[in-house]
Amino acid sequence: MKVDGHSPVVLITGAAGGIGSAIARRYAREGASLALLDVNEEGLVALAESLSGSVSGSEVVTCVCDITDEEACHSAVGEVVEAFGGIDILVNNAGRTHLSFVGETDASVFRQIMDINYFGALYVTQAALPLLVDRRGSIAVLSSVAGLVPLSGRSGYAASKHALQGLFASLRGELLEQGVSVLLVCPSFTRTNIGDSALGADGGAAVQPRPEVGGLLEPEEVAEAVYHGVRRRRRLVVLPATGRLAYLLWRLAPGLYERIMVRRLAREQERGGPGGSRSARG
Repeated sequence: MKVDGHSPVVLITGAAGGIGSAIARRYAREGASLALLDVNEEGLVALAESLSGSVSGSEVVTCVCDITDEEACHSAVGEVVEAFGGIDILVNNAGRTHLSFVGETDASVFRQIMDINYFGALYVTQAALPLLVDRRGSIAVLSSVAGLVPLSGRSGYAASKHALQGLFASLRGELLEQGVSVLLVCPSFTRTNIGDSALGADGGAAVQPRPEVGGLLEPEEVAEAVYHGVRRRRRLVVLPATGRLAYLLWRLAPGLYERIMVRRLAREQERGGPGGSRSARG
């Protein structure tokens, strides 16, 4: 895999997480130079060490970065440029979720979710944009099926992903004449550790039940979607088939979709999901 005769430089946010590390491994197989950003220093070190033994010989640079800090994002991008000279592909992957109902959730929880999922992606993209334009590169954004359809009990998460859709679809138009592609990847529930850091209504830890509808995607499946979507300069990828069906159902029969969502939420309540927090607080 070469870009204008050189190995592509791929910057990945949230790289220490399940999907982020799978994307890093996928690009490492192609010999890409990797810039890995995360707040989890221990996870970054472990990932870098695992990639150092790769037969592809990928160069790896890590940077501990809180993407909710705009200045830190610019500083991190500067470190990447110092190491590799530029950026060919930016993967906005970092994200966080919550489990709580709108009427019971502190506004601070919505702000935290938006700070990471939306503003974090905005800050890193703005910092990297001149470099991506210079190389006519690509931006990939890990959105979600929840960025296309409602998701009761996770409204702040859905709102942040809907915001990403609007931001990056608009940016795509702005970059049309500059040769930078923008891909939105919308996976359904994926087997990652995002639930370990899910917020509850008061901003404390929430317990996330494992979703059962449609099963769980593996991080490697999402990484493949990112890799091939960027390579083909696609605009939108929705996966798996149940995710595409949910999107279609919402567009064609929103009332039916809502009834199905309410029934699924009721099952989650029985298993200790968002509704469980309501009864626990009395």
